[in-house]
Amino acid sequence: MLKLSLDALQILDAIERRGSFTAAGKALHKVPSTISYTVSKLEEDLGVQLFDRVGPRAELTAAGRALLEEGRHLLRAARELELRVRRVASGWEAELTLALDSMFPAWLLGPEIQAFRNEAGQTRLRLISEALSGTWEALLDRRADLLVGAAGEGPSGGGYVVQPLGTVSFVFAVAPMHPLAGANGPLGREQLAEHCAVAVSDSARRLLPRTVGLLMGQESLAVPDMASKLRLQRDGVGFGFLPEPCARAAVARGELVIKAVEEQKPDETFWLAWRTGEDGAALQWWRQRLGTPDRLQRWWSAMSG
Repeated sequence: MLKLSLDALQILDAIERRGSFTAAGKALHKVPSTISYTVSKLEEDLGVQLFDRVGPRAELTAAGRALLEEGRHLLRAARELELRVRRVASGWEAELTLALDSMFPAWLLGPEIQAFRNEAGQTRLRLISEALSGTWEALLDRRADLLVGAAGEGPSGGGYVVQPLGTVSFVFAVAPMHPLAGANGPLGREQLAEHCAVAVSDSARRLLPRTVGLLMGQESLAVPDMASKLRLQRDGVGFGFLPEPCARAAVARGELVIKAVEEQKPDETFWLAWRTGEDGAALQWWRQRLGTPDRLQRWWSAMSG
């Protein structure tokens, strides 16, 4: 049986803050005898002295200070738990996990995160990054509650609701020093097969991974996110398709060259997605906040700026 209670920790905290048993009793609305009994009982149960009594003052011993320092973490956790429970009772989730496709860096959500904390500070927020099919898998496997920027069609079988964020076109780009930069005419399969492609790696663990813009047997370099892919293509490491808004600034600076290809990558739609039947207050907040018509364009502008 535990010999330490949250009530005892509150009393120790009040004594240390107020400086005496009497002042602690007033702060906690307890009679001094209750304060003294609780401390004496705790000292007896633990077999240690927690306070040095010097006149009206009470000073923590080394053991008492060690107990209080750790105990304050427990008190804080207990207060947070109480608040989260009340949040759940009022319709707010205790925790919400957003899965961003690796196309989009988490810092894009900075303004929304701050606004959400002001609105629902006791709902713990987690952000994770997934790629391609792995983003959809995170939702279906309950590793995430809301997908942000999920690419392409979702897996068959349903069980989720989608809302379009927008559609983007892609360009085929290489660095000016890359051998393909000087090639004439639209680039075909044979020309591309001679060089390394840079591709974002699918994070799926269970679903069939997607491969985008790769030829069978072609040399390729798998990277974790779009920012890495863009940088490596600018450095001449390889080639590949990039979202036009992501490539725009690098093309304007002369760091990338857009080339025509025989097989162009089609436009792709990016989605918000959540599981059917789930409608907590935090999930609703994020859906409304991110579902604005110009959201995707604002992100592209921020990423290319």
